[in-house]
Amino acid sequence: MYPLVYIARHGQTVWNAESRLQGQADTDLNPLGREQATGNGRRLAEFVDNPEDFDFVASPMRRTRETMERIRMAMGLDPQAYRTDPRLVEMSFGDWQGFTFPELEARHLGSARERRLDKWNFLPPGEGAESYQMLLERVKPWFDALDRRTVCVTHGGVVRALFR
Repeated sequence: MYPLVYIARHGQTVWNAESRLQGQADTDLNPLGREQATGNGRRLAEFVDNPEDFDFVASPMRRTRETMERIRMAMGLDPQAYRTDPRLVEMSFGDWQGFTFPELEARHLGSARERRLDKWNFLPPGEGAESYQMLLERVKPWFDALDRRTVCVTHGGVVRALFR
């Protein structure tokens, strides 16, 4: 049985607001994303009565680290006292990174159509690209190794893969 885990997606970035595929592009939170992160910390403080009993872990990307630091600050904790795990990094969209879906459909119509047919196994073009299945294979060992209550800040793709 898994221990209690609170998983939060990072706050909004400029690319999120523009509906761009970020993947492993290391983007920062925008003002709304900073507010979201602080608000999540305030809400989480209502549920976590003994934060010293929790492991705090984030993806090493800037947007997740800033979200974690704002969460911890809102909880009255040292914002830097958490660890990162590279397995929690967002999936790579390869050559699709930085594009919106309408832009991709205009440029890569065949590939965009393929993705709609099998989103879970679709592999975008480009070096290092991952499917959701590949992402799950990277992230599941982290999840399976959890041995204490945890607060995790990661990415939308990671959350989708874990809770498919």
